[in-house]
This record gives sequence, C-alpha cells and structure tokens, in this order.
Amino acid sequence: MATAGIKPSTMRAVQYSRYGGGGASLKFVEIPVPSLKKDQVLIKVEAASLNPADSKVQRGLLRPFVPRFPFIPVTDVAGEIAEVGSAVSEFKVGDKVVAALKFWKAGGLAEYVAASVSLTVLRPDGVSAAEAAGLPMAGLTALQALKVIGTQFNGTGIGSNILITAASGGTGTYAVQLAKLGNHHVTATCGARNVELVASIGADEVLDYKTPEGAALKNSSGKKYDYIVNGTKDGKWSAFKPSLSSRGKVVDLAPNFGNVIAWILTKFTKKKMSVFLMSLTMGELRFLLELVKEGKLKTVFDSRHPFEKAADAWDKCLSGHATGKVIVEI
Repeated sequence: MATAGIKPSTMRAVQYSRYGGGGASLKFVEIPVPSLKKDQVLIKVEAASLNPADSKVQRGLLRPFVPRFPFIPVTDVAGEIAEVGSAVSEFKVGDKVVAALKFWKAGGLAEYVAASVSLTVLRPDGVSAAEAAGLPMAGLTALQALKVIGTQFNGTGIGSNILITAASGGTGTYAVQLAKLGNHHVTATCGARNVELVASIGADEVLDYKTPEGAALKNSSGKKYDYIVNGTKDGKWSAFKPSLSSRGKVVDLAPNFGNVIAWILTKFTKKKMSVFLMSLTMGELRFLLELVKEGKLKTVFDSRHPFEKAADAWDKCLSGHATGKVIVEI
C-alpha cells in the first residue's frame, strides 16, 4: 500500500452511541485510523457535507438495523488521498477526491475515512473541497430527478413548465440550477427569507409557500405544471393534482405515506405521482463536478463550520431550515 509520509495511528472523530439527542449526543473521540481493504482508499477529510438523511438515521428511521453503535455519521466527504489499497490503480496518494460513503457504515465526521474506489471520483482543479462535498447526495438527487422528466443538460432540450418545492434546501438549490440548464421554465417555492436567493440562482418565479398563492402552488400566469419536483415531506398529492397539466407528473423526493399510496393508485391514470430513489452513480457525480468547474453550477452554502463546532452544524441541519448545504471543514 502506498502512503503519504507518516500516517498517524489515531485520529479524531465525532460519533454518537444512542438514537436521538441531536447535536448534544455527538462526542469527540480519539480512535485508530481505519485500515484499508484492497479496493479502498484512505481519505484525509477536508470537508464533510451534512444531509437530512444523516439526522434521520440518528432518530432511528432504520432501527434496529442501522446504525451499529458507536456510529460516526455523514456520508459525503471531500479531501486528499493519504493511502491506497493494494488493488487500487485508479488513484494515487495526493489526489484530491470526493467520495460517497455507504450510509450503513458512514464515517465522514472524522479526520480520516476509508472509502470504496467504486464510490470515489477525482475532484477537478478549481473545485474546492466544500463545493465538492455538497454534491453526492443532494446533487445526484437533483440531477436524477430531472432526468426522470427527460431533461437534457446540453442546451438542446425543449424544456417544460415545472415546479420545484423546497427550492432553498440543499437538493432544491441544485435542482433549480440544473433545471435552468435544461431550458425549463421554473417556478419555485421556499420561505420568504429565501425568495431573493432562489431567484438569483435562476428560478423564473418564486412563491413564498406561506402566502395563499404559494400554498395553492399557483404561478402568476395560472399555467399548469407539466412536472412537479417535490422536496418537502409535507407535500400532498391532493394539493399537487389540481396544479398539474392533463398529463402532468409529480416526482416526489420525500414521499410520505399518502403519496406512496397515490403512486400506486395513479399508475394507470393520466396524472401521475412517482416516488423517487437516488442511486450513487459516479459518472453523474463527475458530470456535476465538471459543471461546477465550468461555473454552470454552484453549491449554495447555508453555513460552514470548523470541526470543533460539528454539533452546531448537526443541529442546523436537523432544524430542517438550512438554506443550501451545511458543511463541516476538518
């Protein structure tokens, strides 16, 4: 195995040992640096991006199967390769990379993490660790959801009239930008404090979801939507259906029980509800990184926290009101 200089034997990490508790349950520990399997790389973490899914795991969404305590959370990281496994030829020590960790193992809130080669990609020059770390879960979700509705990102797409809800969140901010690259006309919903931000990243019209028009999902033209990309857990098929065109479709990124039922019931109707699950596809992650490098896509930061303030970052993400991505810099 190739290593960079003298690898430390121990590292600092943040972990929790029970369900619930928010940021208060996160504890700093000194533990051994991970040893590598032959198809892994050791990453010296520079930035870790928090996602709502991280807090859902902590609250026990997947209990009793995940996590195994004590657990180091966070799946999306960027950093520099410090060591490569014996079977690794794609990367070398010193490479700048971004990686998606397996959610049932995680490990991102630490100074070092072992990542699978199959879930690691090179980070282009000019793309910072913080920018890259935001992409794996949120960026891929946005990209794949827009691909479901046939979006072309090379400027050749005809475009449709679409609505993006929760547009100021991590996934939403990527989705608005990517939708505009696909020539869509974008109406977006968010809270009042984020209306200007969402407009600045490309939305054609922004609705405050607390106003009567926002609650009704009604744009100024009154035109129905060809597609709705829903990112809010409180969205309901009964509210979406009247806003859809005759063959309109909802792509639900945060399905609740009622929308899962609607997904089943609308399989043979003209207006459809679809439930979406993201997959970790490294080719698509490379595509997103190139867009960032070219200045066509940016990571919107809610906040960037030093490692010592990881608990503050955790609670900000847990609040459900982050504007863009919450990053821990290590």
